[in-house]
Amino acid sequence: MGKKCKTHFSCLEVVLIVLLVLITIIALTLLVLLFISKKSPTTRKNGKLLKAAADSNYLIGVGRADCTGPVAEVPLMGYANPDQLAGGILSRLYSRAFIVAEPDDSKRVVFVSADIGMVSQRLRLEVMKQLKSKYGELYRQDNVILSGTHTHSGPAGYFQYTIFLISSKGFIKPSFNAIVNGIIKSIDIAHQNMKKGRIFINKGLIENSQINRSPYSYLQNPESERNRYSSNTDKEMVVLKMVDVNGQELGLISWFAIHPVSMNNTNHLVNSDNVGYASYLFEQEKNKGLLPGEGSFVAAFASSNLGDVSPNIKGPHCINTGKSCDNPHSYCPVGGAKMCMAAGPGTDMFDSTKIIGQNLYLKAKELYTLASQEVTGPLHSAHQWVNMTNVTVRLNATHSVKTCKPALGYSFAAGTIDGVGFFNFTQGSLEGEPFWEIVHNQLLGEPSNETKECHKPKPILLNSGELSLPYLWHPQIVDVQLATIGSLVIAAFPGELTTMSGRRLRDAVKREFESYGTQGMNVVIAGLCNVYTHYVTTYEEYQVQRYEAASTIYGPHTLSAYIQLFRGLARAIATNTVQDLPNGPEPPFINITKLTLLPIVLADVTPSNKNFGDVLQEVQPQYRVGEVAEVTFVAANPRNSAENTTHQTFLTVEKYENISGNWHVMYNDASWDTRFYWTKGLLGCSTAKVEWHIPKTAEPGLYRIQYSGHYKVQPFLKPAQFYPFNGISSAFQVVKL
Repeated sequence: MGKKCKTHFSCLEVVLIVLLVLITIIALTLLVLLFISKKSPTTRKNGKLLKAAADSNYLIGVGRADCTGPVAEVPLMGYANPDQLAGGILSRLYSRAFIVAEPDDSKRVVFVSADIGMVSQRLRLEVMKQLKSKYGELYRQDNVILSGTHTHSGPAGYFQYTIFLISSKGFIKPSFNAIVNGIIKSIDIAHQNMKKGRIFINKGLIENSQINRSPYSYLQNPESERNRYSSNTDKEMVVLKMVDVNGQELGLISWFAIHPVSMNNTNHLVNSDNVGYASYLFEQEKNKGLLPGEGSFVAAFASSNLGDVSPNIKGPHCINTGKSCDNPHSYCPVGGAKMCMAAGPGTDMFDSTKIIGQNLYLKAKELYTLASQEVTGPLHSAHQWVNMTNVTVRLNATHSVKTCKPALGYSFAAGTIDGVGFFNFTQGSLEGEPFWEIVHNQLLGEPSNETKECHKPKPILLNSGELSLPYLWHPQIVDVQLATIGSLVIAAFPGELTTMSGRRLRDAVKREFESYGTQGMNVVIAGLCNVYTHYVTTYEEYQVQRYEAASTIYGPHTLSAYIQLFRGLARAIATNTVQDLPNGPEPPFINITKLTLLPIVLADVTPSNKNFGDVLQEVQPQYRVGEVAEVTFVAANPRNSAENTTHQTFLTVEKYENISGNWHVMYNDASWDTRFYWTKGLLGCSTAKVEWHIPKTAEPGLYRIQYSGHYKVQPFLKPAQFYPFNGISSAFQVVKL
């Protein structure tokens, strides 16, 4: 018996040894897996790290839709120049939408970049209202980002606050409807074309495309901070490349800090400026053989922290002497501030727009082609409404400050070197002027001591936060929003951040994620999102009160307040507590649809013995590439066509095909080689001139130009009626040099 027991225990020992070996192997395997997971893309949820599956794909949808609106008699939004009314079209405007969803479609993020000056609060509220009606809770305030490219050559009139209504001739319904419908349609198209795909990110520097237009302000920032950067502008472009699982190219989003003001305040043609030209070049390359606006590939060149960044790289010069006026006050010895303007790099604004736009396109193409770092991981989004007139900011453990009621300073009226203001106001004004103080106080009332004290050292020209007639003058309730796509963070900013302001915000958001264990986040700033609140400078830049500082409407601590708010959004995402964020006070939805100063469209009239579309000045029989073919027609007001659903273009350039015997459309009014000028005459008469700047790539052959529009008839005591018409030039030959 004793011998048998000894043999039994010996077997048990062997089993235990085998079990220990297996447990050791399992434990080592788990340790290896844990080590690998720490090297993989991660996010933090309730303190636990979740590995993002490397082989998982997103659902991706892209869409593009026209949002041009009226191209005649409407103010252009950006320069606030009352003389700058639309009088034709250089390029059409588009809304570009990108939808990214998790593989199981549990979460979505929508990013829209629209060729408009900025997104207004009235615009966003209407878009969100319509999205909710269409899609329920699928697209919400937190996961839909609406960003404007900031072109200064798009129609105005889509705001609800008085300060913007003044410069827009009130509310212009056709402008508003065109933008809303374009944004909704672009999202619809993206929604209907969702497919499994992958996203890649790349970054690179662009040279010779931008300057800081307020270098004196930038120098006020601490030297130690400035020494961290090689330039006083952000030269880095960030590109997202989107492809489906089969490698088919879907789209691109690029973020880069540059003002789309290559087209200056003398321009009267609706267009999308330098960033729009970059989109045009990229989409034309990827949608080969198609007209602009056609094709499945969508390329957005979106805005970023562009507040003090100009594309006019020749710098500021006195237009009367040619000498530099790059000084703290942008002032010319003869003629004052209104003579100090920046330009370049081209021979005129059209040339400059194309040069800068091509620079953006070429760098984006390079980054897109080489993009290999894949974006993987969960999607998150967070949004709050905040009363920006009363945010308490904790600067440190013992000291707090507050934001202010909105107000604009004297230097706001000075404008910038990209578009000077009126009455010779000067940038860097730290004192008010007795004459304007009397005018202001008599017309609008003196600013309160509280507002004066809060905004120091800004001398207040317009105490907009204390005015409410006919409506609030500036927004009080503002959107702050943050979305993440894996390791990419999109900070949707409601205004124009200066270079250093943007750097501080990006750093703060990144550090907030890192403090909760989420490393390697790429933070980009999407500018001019959701509601427009002018500019935001650093506290130091605010002290010298150049244009950007005078336009920082919530006072010297505005940036600190935004940083605090965006850190809160980042913290909520990093700790998975977004659901605990308070929504905040909802902004007003102001019904202003009947408030407009835009003149009515008169019934259109033709000269005697002429019809609409008749040629008044013919083309020449032959042109060489590089020359300009032009023709003038009897016209009607282009505003008649603004809301006509069948109207697609005001012009086409057509080539005769010998084989088929048909005319084939080669260019339209979305093409950057064409220009459509409308000139208003007396008592309903008008003319339209079409120019085709024949590119060197044009094929030799027989061409013609066609003009299309709608004329208005106003029967007595009856509703107006609109009728389509078209005119065609004579045929002409295009030959090579």
